[in-house]
Amino acid sequence: MISARGLARTFRKRKQEVHAVVGVDLDVEAGEIVGFLGPNGAGKTTTLRMLTTLLEPSAGEATVAGCDLRTDPVGVRRRIGYVSQSGSTAPEARAGEEVVDHARLYGMTRADATERGQRLFAELDLDGLWERQPKAMSGGQRRRLDIAMGLIHQPGLVFLDEPTTGLDPQARANLWQHIRALRADRGTTVFLTTHYLDEADALCDRILVIDHGSIVAAGTPDALKSQVGGDVVTVTADRGQVAEVARLAAQLPGAEPPQVLDDRVVARVPHGGTALVELVRALDRSGVAVSGIESRRPSLDDVFLGLTGRSLREAGAPAPAPAPEVAAR
Repeated sequence: MISARGLARTFRKRKQEVHAVVGVDLDVEAGEIVGFLGPNGAGKTTTLRMLTTLLEPSAGEATVAGCDLRTDPVGVRRRIGYVSQSGSTAPEARAGEEVVDHARLYGMTRADATERGQRLFAELDLDGLWERQPKAMSGGQRRRLDIAMGLIHQPGLVFLDEPTTGLDPQARANLWQHIRALRADRGTTVFLTTHYLDEADALCDRILVIDHGSIVAAGTPDALKSQVGGDVVTVTADRGQVAEVARLAAQLPGAEPPQVLDDRVVARVPHGGTALVELVRALDRSGVAVSGIESRRPSLDDVFLGLTGRSLREAGAPAPAPAPEVAAR
């Protein structure tokens, strides 16, 4: 469904060249839900804008939904759906009118657009909102309306840019179910950008991680987490003592060099339970007071930290509202 080779984009800023994307290779198969992760400034948004024809590549080539990105961008646009992070609905319009007008841009008759739009409203739990103005909808309802607009022309591939940003936990969980249904019920391929690692873990068949303009990792969530190895011990302490905490953590048997993130020290060790006991004893002997200490299995954030040297939270992502347990895969 997507195949890109050497995709690159260079900008000129103050007479200097800025290489935002420096040769992205990626493949997305039909029917996949693929998550695209990266810290701010890594090239994620630029890559997404190129794949959706909103930005012309400086180099490289790509086929999207069966059409060449360079020679047939109109064909790409006809075959994809795109739901932007900021949404595309006018606050004062009527929801049904917005969807019908969007469909008309793709050559659909008003009757067909109305019939298909009302069916989408039913599938996306928007029943009774056809005449409602978007400004009078909840955040979750507006996001589902955005998705309805992106699906009205029945694309085989839909791009969702940060679809759950700003939603409350219940709205996030509800939208996760609808995203899964796109593939399960329609066979739609979903290319999803998100800052929420729990979201990527719950929804995505595969994850692509981009940093400094290049893809640095690709695989299933479980496969990526298995690369981290061992357990993760995290200690939170006063910033004036994190150096001593890092020194003691580095002395744990089999420990990898710890990473310091503001007031936290993160260390990977073979056996978290045993290491936790030893570290607590060492901290006590050294007189180091800590405000928190834990051991856990690796997460996608640990994968991200190992690949980029930063936690995705540290990279400027908004803190997510915790999703209910029922939404987990």
